[in-house]
Amino acid sequence: MPPRALSLQAFPLRDDTDCLWMADHDAFNALDVADVESAIRRLGQLPPAQSGLHVLNSDGGEVIVEPVSPIAVPQRLIKTLQRKGFRFVGTVREAEIPTLDAVRFAENAVATPAPRLSLVVLPFANLSGDPGQDYFADGVTESLTTDLSRISSSFVVGRHTAFAYKGKAADLKQIGRELNVRYILEGSVQRGSDRLRVNVQLVSAEDGNHFWADRFDKPISDLFEMQDEIVSRLANTLNAELLAAEARRAERSLNPDVMDLYFQGIARWNKRWTPDHMVQARSYFERALALDPDFVDALVGIAAVDAASATLFLVDDFQARLTAAETALTKALSLAPQHALAYMFLGIVLFMSNRAEQGIAECEHASALNRNLAEAHATIGAAKIFVGQAAETEACVREALRLSPRDEAVHRWMSYVGGAKLHLGFDNEAVSWLRQSLKANPNYPFAHLQLAAALAQLGKLEESRTTAKAGLSLDPGFTIRRLKAITFSDNLVFQAGGRRLIEGLRMAGVPEGASRGNSD
Repeated sequence: MPPRALSLQAFPLRDDTDCLWMADHDAFNALDVADVESAIRRLGQLPPAQSGLHVLNSDGGEVIVEPVSPIAVPQRLIKTLQRKGFRFVGTVREAEIPTLDAVRFAENAVATPAPRLSLVVLPFANLSGDPGQDYFADGVTESLTTDLSRISSSFVVGRHTAFAYKGKAADLKQIGRELNVRYILEGSVQRGSDRLRVNVQLVSAEDGNHFWADRFDKPISDLFEMQDEIVSRLANTLNAELLAAEARRAERSLNPDVMDLYFQGIARWNKRWTPDHMVQARSYFERALALDPDFVDALVGIAAVDAASATLFLVDDFQARLTAAETALTKALSLAPQHALAYMFLGIVLFMSNRAEQGIAECEHASALNRNLAEAHATIGAAKIFVGQAAETEACVREALRLSPRDEAVHRWMSYVGGAKLHLGFDNEAVSWLRQSLKANPNYPFAHLQLAAALAQLGKLEESRTTAKAGLSLDPGFTIRRLKAITFSDNLVFQAGGRRLIEGLRMAGVPEGASRGNSD
């Protein structure tokens, strides 16, 4: 009779050698080992407690994995319990596999559906003709593996397993089956005398279809700086591409679960920030939260919608939205204290609530937790306006654009610079940045209104009124009263710039709205 084995979620384990066997021990590195041991020991299937789990890798090498923080583990394996800590919640069940020496790990994997957002980054090929350049291709692969693992709810196969495929002919569908992943990222690096070219493509492991491809072709300067920039750009782009792919899958689900609803909410969120899309996104996040009240990403999603709706003046209940967002984010951070996006959105809530300095600090903390979080830099740039430092906004936004030049949010980031230039009285520059914003997203209401104000300040009244009408057609409820009802900042420099915006809006014909006794 074959030795008894265990299946921990998608990973086969065995104990016939007093060790656990796993294709990639990196996946254990983020787990609370004590919780995993406890879950398996309850079934009477684990040897007595040791200093750590003995894990046999697929290449036969043995490592001892010590207990470490479970922060990065997807909620499908580790659940965060408020005020209690963490609990392993993965499925543990018996399975039968042949002996360890008989066949490879992958050929004996328990047949389970590939997890959502599961990905392997195959070793990038070095096409330079110089084996001495392998280190750069390997460095891009390793850094990208690490950075993609920061995507919320993702599972990224560890580098040790991925590098087992280095230099081998790749049957991508077979690799997908062996590693039980949905997506495969492969790429190549080619270095010439003075240029570096990196090609990448994202492939469906199920059918081999290509989702996305890109190429970087740049003059060689500092290789390590280039590696960081390439990895940051790829991580940001792939985040959006993977979430979009999962959202398309979720739309086909007849009985959507928590993650299906979350992905559909993200899809609406990423479409365009219009009132309708905000309502739709919030509805999906609410439905996900109804199924799991402690689902952190849904809490952050609801807070993001509320904060954005307030920030873009899409609602009249501005303060109520900010208060609700702060409450949701406080709960989210109590459940997941290292959630970078939660800190960033908390920063937005704070700087929109006359606490800009605190908001900047929270966004800086978010950036420290996730170096690729481009929007944190842009958000800091927006907050600079509120503390009277609008001249620093452009540099912050340019850093965000460097990290993620094709981001879904570039239109917002450009509008931050346009708004800063308008505050500073540089109206021609404001017009230039705001036109770029609207080129990236012509359905962005507040950029139309900012552009109308800047054009009015330049005396181009006819064009400003046409532009204002375009903005009001996208957000019919916008009024100057809605804008003036908010106490953004006590900073006198900011308030002076705000008066320029309001003056421009009035000249552009934006409606005043119901009076509340404030005439300035």
